Amino acid sequence: MEFLSSDTTLVALFGALGGIALGLAARLGRFCTLGAIEDALYGGSTERLRMWFWAIGIAVLGTFTLLGFGVFEATESFYLSRPFSLVASVLGGLTFGYGMALAGNCGFGAIARLGGGDLRSFVIILVMGITSYSVLSGPFAMIRVWAFPSGQAVENPAGIAHGLSTLTGLSPIYIGLAVGILICLAALLRGPLTSAPKSLFWATIVGLAIVSGWAGSAWIAHTGFDDVSVISHTFSAPIGETILYTMLSSGIGLSFGVGSVAGVWIGAFIGSLIKGHFRWEACEDPRELRRQILGAVLMGIGAIIATGCTIGQGISAFSLLSYSAPVTLLAIFAGCALGLKQLIEGFTFLSKNRV
Repeated sequence: MEFLSSDTTLVALFGALGGIALGLAARLGRFCTLGAIEDALYGGSTERLRMWFWAIGIAVLGTFTLLGFGVFEATESFYLSRPFSLVASVLGGLTFGYGMALAGNCGFGAIARLGGGDLRSFVIILVMGITSYSVLSGPFAMIRVWAFPSGQAVENPAGIAHGLSTLTGLSPIYIGLAVGILICLAALLRGPLTSAPKSLFWATIVGLAIVSGWAGSAWIAHTGFDDVSVISHTFSAPIGETILYTMLSSGIGLSFGVGSVAGVWIGAFIGSLIKGHFRWEACEDPRELRRQILGAVLMGIGAIIATGCTIGQGISAFSLLSYSAPVTLLAIFAGCALGLKQLIEGFTFLSKNRV
């Protein structure tokens, strides 16, 4: 019972609950980054791309509501407490996006596909997780620190709302809420979401899952006794962390990230059973597997350099309106578009995975 009531276990449960919601959104709501970009570029539909912006808008509104009520301070988040690096955001985002196109999914999407029985995604997850940790704290960490020094923690939050607050004198909370409303309106403007309640529902669930991560981890960090970080969902380093926990659970504790990764798998598994889509799949073409492994390596490198993935930077960091979030997200989209263009025009015999 002591294990179940510990701070690390509670924060992992918060991660798992939000992760289950994200996994269900991936399988039942078809919430997928690569799929959204493919649909917009080659499918003639912006519905899933607008789902992304609606999820971001909901996350911004929810997160700045938490900040307004004093649930946590902006600088408690890693995304706002470190200096913004334009070079790291752009290069990391481009690398991640290109790798995502080669692999056929991002880290979050790969976990969701694994929940549906896709063993190819299992390889992607393993390779991405190991690569992430090798760049974060392994043999390549020194090169990363030399090339992309993180610098000292900043006193003022490195975010758009807080920067505008300094310039205008307005409250960053009101600025953040206004930006969240504008993002939601942009997602609905002349788009298919107004006639797609299912997509709107699942995009809302994604946004609220991010907010629940901030709220849950902040509550435990402020009321508990263990050293718990204020964090929300991301799927780069936590994948490697989950691999380590699986091997060394007697020596290391649970964390929000481990719970989040497990939750997405559980939610995706449940969702695939509900849809009747669960089936074992494996790679039959060595060339396809080679491409996916290369893509997973690039995603692992890019995510650590950019300090986040499509979910980590694209929604969690965006919910705080960090400077890095829109830059990294645009770079991910650009890198993915380049990779898709290369695959479609130069390697049409290779198949692509989609959630």
